[in-house]
Amino acid sequence: MKALTLASRYLHTVRHLRFGQIFHRIRFRLSTGRRDFSPAPALRSVTGPWVYPVERPPSMKGPMRFRFLNEEQPLAGWDDSERPKLWRYNLHYFDDLCAEGAETRRSWHQEIIMRWIADNPAFSGSGWEPYPCSLRIVNWIKYALSGNTLTKAAQHSLAVQTRWLASRIEWHILGNHLLANAKALIFAGSYFSGPESDCWRALGLSILARELPEQILKDGGHFERSPMYHALVLEDVLDLINVTRAYDLDRLPSSSGGSRIGAEFEGYATRMRLWLAQMCHPDGEIAFFNDASFRIGARPSQLDDYAQRLGQSPLETQRDALVDLSESGYIRLADETVTLLVDAAPVGPDYLPAHGHADTLSFEMSIGAQRFVVNGGTSLYGNSHERQRQRGTAAHNTVEIDGMDSSEVWHGFRVARRARVIERIVEHAGTALTVRAVHDGYLRLPGKPLHRRCWTLEGASLLIDDSIVGDFNFAVAYFHFHPNVVIRVDSGKIEALMPDGTEVAISPSSRFIAIEDGTWHPEFGVSVDNKRLVIRFDGTNLRTRMTWMQ
Repeated sequence: MKALTLASRYLHTVRHLRFGQIFHRIRFRLSTGRRDFSPAPALRSVTGPWVYPVERPPSMKGPMRFRFLNEEQPLAGWDDSERPKLWRYNLHYFDDLCAEGAETRRSWHQEIIMRWIADNPAFSGSGWEPYPCSLRIVNWIKYALSGNTLTKAAQHSLAVQTRWLASRIEWHILGNHLLANAKALIFAGSYFSGPESDCWRALGLSILARELPEQILKDGGHFERSPMYHALVLEDVLDLINVTRAYDLDRLPSSSGGSRIGAEFEGYATRMRLWLAQMCHPDGEIAFFNDASFRIGARPSQLDDYAQRLGQSPLETQRDALVDLSESGYIRLADETVTLLVDAAPVGPDYLPAHGHADTLSFEMSIGAQRFVVNGGTSLYGNSHERQRQRGTAAHNTVEIDGMDSSEVWHGFRVARRARVIERIVEHAGTALTVRAVHDGYLRLPGKPLHRRCWTLEGASLLIDDSIVGDFNFAVAYFHFHPNVVIRVDSGKIEALMPDGTEVAISPSSRFIAIEDGTWHPEFGVSVDNKRLVIRFDGTNLRTRMTWMQ
């Protein structure tokens, strides 16, 4: 039975892949890449302004000591098997070169660059994988453009890395990885001059010409439907505007046939900024849908400041009561007191659901500036029970049927059969804001149940109506609360107490309720105790009302 289950998961995962992904995966494994140690091309003159990019918190805590993902360790090797893969990846990114206070660590940076070159033999180890290689190429060039000097040895290494990357493009993965590859080629093709570097830049631009129209949806959202990865890609686009101006590449034709490639990047940035603003809570930080946490991407306020330093207009601060991001699938409902973010989105692109969670028809909610109902977040990658739990339906504010996930998330980054939203209605009638949606993620179960959910926000009340059409054994609705919210049950009544003293009465139609301990994961490597309300269906319908004092 276990072998049949695994075979089914593989079948339902692989059938969504594009032929090109399979072809390029085979080619990637068979290829040895370009191993070219010839001298680096000459440097290109900087003819325009370079605006200082986003500054992340420092990750270097000493000359050879680093803090990534809330874990601080000395450099014990660039591929230390005791450290998680993502920690090792971060070690090879060199984000600290452009972090806060970078100028005070200049001697450390010069030393660590030379140490990396000496300790990482060409073409082997985590640091030479295409994604960390792409990020490192960009960070070394940002470091140079910010008034620092790359030695001749570093410039030579940079050229060798770029040649290698150009022959190891991640066509088999696609998505944000492919954008990172293209960005690195454009940066290197701008930093160096001559025919070889022109080919790098042309390859990078051709990738973006193909990928940006597909990956950036009409509503401005990134197609992987993760606010965290959206922020990372938005920073990429802003960096591309920056480097385009520094090297006077604005005169190059855009992929749409226009006269300025920089204008094309600016158009994407504007749409992406607007989308990100709608997907933030009143505290200014991103919502947790799919893989999402703080401190991986830049903060939205940092990205907005960067965009304005690049000459983009400030965003309008006034928000509509209802915003339907229909292409990406999210909906924002808001009044003067409450902000509600609803997930009626696909898990991700069919051929790339790697960062998807089984969170269909989940939601997050803030009252005032305080988060109230929260999804579980993401604290780790890899293939572990905890990674599986964090991706599962029970870690989100939605309904689980017969103990199964709404989408078959498995093996860290895979999804087999996935939920699809088959009905979606958004209404603003009078003072009521309403979203109705249905998903088919549980049709694979014997009774073929459908989950229907309706949110109605009106006055000082949120009504959530859940119904299940089809046969099932049992169903549970989960509501996870922010750690700052105190949950108590008194005489059968459920009350939530906010830090500012606001009381929220929660009234479910079912008598089968429990308050359980849970965990919230706002950052990688962080687990914070919280509470969750678990309501078992008493029949096929469940009505949950939340009422607060205004």
